[in-house]
Amino acid sequence: MTDDDLARTEFVVRTIAEESVAQEKYFGELDAVVGDGDFGYSLARGFEFVLADFDTIDRTDSGTFLSRVAVMITSHIGGTSGPIWGTAFLRAGGSLKGNDDISGADAVAALRAAVEGIKKRGQSDLGDKTLLDALVPAIDTLEASLEAGDDAAVAVRKMATAAREAAEATSTLEARRGRASYTGERSIGSVDAGAMGLAVLAEKLADTWPAD
Repeated sequence: MTDDDLARTEFVVRTIAEESVAQEKYFGELDAVVGDGDFGYSLARGFEFVLADFDTIDRTDSGTFLSRVAVMITSHIGGTSGPIWGTAFLRAGGSLKGNDDISGADAVAALRAAVEGIKKRGQSDLGDKTLLDALVPAIDTLEASLEAGDDAAVAVRKMATAAREAAEATSTLEARRGRASYTGERSIGSVDAGAMGLAVLAEKLADTWPAD
């Protein structure tokens, strides 16, 4: 594994963690529209724990690093977010474990693995008005951009734009999973908190992506 691979993995995790803490109030407000409002609180408390122990996490390789973060997330993020986000990190870590030279295609494969984990754990799919409705289009865009020869910074920016557009589009959907599903048709007209949260995190990654 190259030092750049690990540094990039660390950057992604730290950025997600720091932005989740910074956006606690906003994420909570999004979730309070049709949910129970704990999305921001749960994510912030869990990622605070990750940040507090960041320097002690096993860095054998990027996959191991992500897998250890997954355990921390699952143990310290409450509600439904812990299992979902923990599973995503665990599946991504499993995909990359032992990989000594992570390519763009490998990163996309890790994200695809995370999606499959989320689907299985949450018993959800595209169209159910969950974070998947932003995550999957974002990954599709990232993959297409990398295959077209774009550098990482450009690809991540395109991914963030796709995530934002897809998250906004969840306002037309009726929630079929989570607490929001209890509101039925009343969930139509507001964006999914998880999807919009994902878009915000993707935009922060794009805004701060290190120059190659």
